[in-house]
Amino acid sequence: MSRPFRFAVNMLNTCTSAEWREKCRKAEAMGYDVILVPDHLGMPAPFPSLVAAAEATERPRVGTFVLNAGFWNPALLAREVASTDQLTGGRLELGLGTGYNRAEHDSAGLPFGSPRERVDHLERTVTELKRLLGDPEHRPATAQSPRPPLLLGGNGNRVLRMAARHADIAAFTGGATGADGTLRLISPSELEERVTAYRGFEGGRPEPAELNYLVQIVAVGGDPRARIRDLMGRTEGLTEEELLEHPALLTGSVKEIAERVRGHRERFGFTYFTVLEPFMEAFAPVIEELRG
Repeated sequence: MSRPFRFAVNMLNTCTSAEWREKCRKAEAMGYDVILVPDHLGMPAPFPSLVAAAEATERPRVGTFVLNAGFWNPALLAREVASTDQLTGGRLELGLGTGYNRAEHDSAGLPFGSPRERVDHLERTVTELKRLLGDPEHRPATAQSPRPPLLLGGNGNRVLRMAARHADIAAFTGGATGADGTLRLISPSELEERVTAYRGFEGGRPEPAELNYLVQIVAVGGDPRARIRDLMGRTEGLTEEELLEHPALLTGSVKEIAERVRGHRERFGFTYFTVLEPFMEAFAPVIEELRG
């Protein structure tokens, strides 16, 4: 039996305290299950923003989507995670990734590292966080036991294997990262192969992980093919048909998009969908349709 759907919004824009609380309340009223914050320079700082989001709302969980492991020392991160889990009443979900933006590392004066080095650092971070947060003597302690749910995002085999071993949630972007940190959208068949590879790595787990997918664009209304043609300039190497069936791009009427989301659950196993803040309101009627 499939898991029930969960829906999250990834908040990208900085604002005043009052504005932040208002848009978090709006996300809750629209039916979002999780309020997320990324880890990019120029965007909201993750942990204080999540504490404020939890204070402004009652139902949604809050999470990082995803922390750039290269920005963090594991011991200091464990302190942030435990404190935030306590201050949000045990509503925190911790998302981690390798990081892909060289310019941000340069601005922060931090080494970017090769793909192998970034994955090595992510693995060390995950291992050390689990050790620290699982230690009953660690202070501060987390509200959730043994620790907040862990989401790992990635596309390559090493990260997928890591997610299969450690993560409660495996997140897919549908993108591949080049050596210089640039991203490209992979085809639906390539994405399906990545999910199949993950399922192979996951064999033997007592309970499979929840599968998350990050939606890049939501375009409600109009002819889906016409909207796709408008968007094709943002992608390379994918046909119109591939874009129509791609979970990164949701186009059509509310009912058509809802049917596409159901199809993506059937084909890929995705039950936890994240949309970006600019599409929060556009996607809200789809949530209502799927739950109606």
